[in-house]
Amino acid sequence: MTTRAIMVAAPRSGGGKTTLTLALLAAFGRRGLRVGAVKTGPDYIDPAFHAAITGRPGLNLDSWCMPHPLLHGVMAAACEDVDILVVESAMGLFDGLSLPDGGRGAPSDIAAFFGIPVLLVLDMSGQGQSVGPIAQGFARWSADVRVSGVVLNRVASARHERLGREAVQAAGLPVYGALMRQGGQVLPERHLGLVQAREHGNLAGWLADLADKAERELDLDGILSAAAPLAQSGAGGQLAGLPPPPGQRIAVADDAAFSFLYGHLALFWRQAGAELVPFSPVADEAPDPSCTACWLPGGYPELHAGQLAEAATFRSGLARFAQTRAVHGECGGFMVLGQGLEDAQGVRHAMAGLLDHSTSFARRKLNLGYREATLLADGVLGPRGTRLRGHEFHYATVLDAGRDAPLASLNSGLGEVLGACGGQRGFVSGSFFHVLATVPERVDAAIPTP
Repeated sequence: MTTRAIMVAAPRSGGGKTTLTLALLAAFGRRGLRVGAVKTGPDYIDPAFHAAITGRPGLNLDSWCMPHPLLHGVMAAACEDVDILVVESAMGLFDGLSLPDGGRGAPSDIAAFFGIPVLLVLDMSGQGQSVGPIAQGFARWSADVRVSGVVLNRVASARHERLGREAVQAAGLPVYGALMRQGGQVLPERHLGLVQAREHGNLAGWLADLADKAERELDLDGILSAAAPLAQSGAGGQLAGLPPPPGQRIAVADDAAFSFLYGHLALFWRQAGAELVPFSPVADEAPDPSCTACWLPGGYPELHAGQLAEAATFRSGLARFAQTRAVHGECGGFMVLGQGLEDAQGVRHAMAGLLDHSTSFARRKLNLGYREATLLADGVLGPRGTRLRGHEFHYATVLDAGRDAPLASLNSGLGEVLGACGGQRGFVSGSFFHVLATVPERVDAAIPTP
């Protein structure tokens, strides 16, 4: 069966995209359909919820970070053995960098590139018929993006639903259901977004309730009919833009403090022949000494700083590992590689001490945006001069930059020079930068037609 796809999008963040996406996945899975999901843009947390319900890797598609061959490769992986693919958009449908369409990092880029129809979620809180002009404006904004219909969200009553439904229908769009307002916070949040799926106390029960809600309040048959078949793209062979595995056997920190490893990297590294060996620093486990590299992903080390400081086996084992083999830390992993980490209460905890910097979560400042990093020396991420694309998303600040050599020079997504970032010493490297893809030497030559 050819995979059919639909994108769940909204005019803004916080409009209900994740709730609707998970409700659709749960309801379609209950029908016996093979469900898959993918998130547009940089994000770890929503794809982890996708993975928990689909049993498949959580994947991302990003039009600014990823060259077209890598986009095709990720989409091919997302569609394998899948009947219905739900693509959850980030932010608002047309939100991205101030660049030409197609490479802005906007969800609309992905919808246009793959021909995915959009299911628009409209939050009716504080409004009634005004959702009609909003729906009409989104449907007419781009000739390359097709809005196939609307789901009304946070609807207060039958009358409230009727007002919204009639207005959207007058705009020429079908309404595929109305999710009624319910008390309480559906998904708890913290400073980087939702609480992680692995920390949800009753995820299975909550998803079953979502499936019930979808069956009661959504036109699931209509949404399935609105989904469009995806053309199969040739994604075989070497994927231009894929960062190579950092080693043959990679020790990967994986627990409540370290969980932000992009699914496409783990998937394609395995397909390239690498083995990922998980370990838990929070449980005081050291990287397997048989591994050839160690990767400390981002996550929430600031919430577990005391445990990490007391994890003597982890710290001594990591130090021995770093004497002869590569160790790299991204964001939270970078914080743990430093000399110390100040938690939200201002208490300083000693960290691994393999790099010279110190960081603080008490002195918070949001750092958010696309980044292009150019490596300043040969290392685990590639040879000197390699260009990497990804993002920063953290609240921690650097208290003391230390004296390590910088890892890379950093530009914003619009090309603004941001200066040097990160640090490297011996076999150890790290920065707040999360890598999604490499920049091929000739991007234009690497891009096939969609």
